[in-house]
Order: sequence, then structure tokens, then C-alpha cells
Amino acid sequence: MFLIAGLEKKLKRAMENLSSLSVPENITFEQALEITQTLLNKIEEKGLFEAETENVIAQLINTNNGARGFFVIYLTDPRTFCNQPTNGVIKALSKSPEMVSELLIKNAAMSTAMAVYHRRQNNTEMENSSQRVSQRSVNLIQQLNLPILRSLIQQLLDNIQTGEGTYQAFLERWGYDAEQKMAIIKVLNPLLSTLNSL
Repeated sequence: MFLIAGLEKKLKRAMENLSSLSVPENITFEQALEITQTLLNKIEEKGLFEAETENVIAQLINTNNGARGFFVIYLTDPRTFCNQPTNGVIKALSKSPEMVSELLIKNAAMSTAMAVYHRRQNNTEMENSSQRVSQRSVNLIQQLNLPILRSLIQQLLDNIQTGEGTYQAFLERWGYDAEQKMAIIKVLNPLLSTLNSL
């Protein structure tokens, strides 16, 4: 009797969690930030099954706003459990390979360049924060090991060295200098030998 009551409570809790984390079809960036924050809180409280986590993230990364919002929160959150993504997180991210790959590579590059900027400003706290985002992005890239990742990293590195290519607008938009570009190369280049080729 107690076992059945316990299972009913768990199922009820699971249903409440799912309904409180429903992802709107036309999600805004702000909604994605809020849902991801709630998701991380529930993960920390051990209030979600792995399948629920996977389901919510898969829905979030199905749109540009959802994916951007997810990564803004997930990559910057100070809690250490975000350093070790679960199988549910990895499986969910694998479901949108193009969008996820593009965002992870840009996040790795941007945060690496920003760490250089903050170091020059003697802002250790912000430098550490940027390095955390860079390390998490690289960790996710390695764990996902999607075929497209190697190709995109190669394009970005080639673009940095030649000054032309797919990522030129991205690099010009942020105005990275030679030291920042070298830092990006240093972080991303080792990934080429560890990732699957197309």
C-alpha cells in the first residue's frame, strides 16, 4: 500500500514538473532564459527525471531563441553540476546538431576572446567567468562529438588565418585583435584531432 502511494506521489510530482516546464512553440529569448533557470533549479533539487530534462532541453533547442537562451544560462551558471552534463543533456543537444554546433563554437570563441579582454582590465572575476564558459563549451563540443563540429571549427580557424570565409562577419562584428584570435586558435585547434571527421 505504502509503495503504491509512494509511486503515485512520484508520478504526480513528475507530471507537475513537466507542466511547469512546458516550452511555448514561439518561445521568446526571455522565456527561454526563465525556463532554463527553472530547469537548472529543478536539476539541482533532484526534482526531475533524466527523461524530463532531456525533453525540456530538446524542446528549447528546437528554436533559435530557445537554444540561445538555454546556452546563455547553462554556460554561465556558477553551479558546478553544469561542468558535468548528464546523458540527458547530451542526448537532447544531439537532436539539433547544426544549431547547437554553431552556438557552441561561437560561445567557445567569444568567451575565450572575452577572457583575454578581462585579463587586460585586471578583472579576475569576469576573466574566470569567461574561462568557465569557454571550458564548458569545449567540454560539450568534445562530448557531443558531432561530425559537423570538426568542419565548423576548421572553417573558423581557416577564417581567422586568411581573413575571409563564413565566419568573417562574426569576427568583424566583435572586432577581435591578434591576441584574442590567437587565444581562440589555441582553444579550438586541439579539438580538430579529437573530433570525428565528416
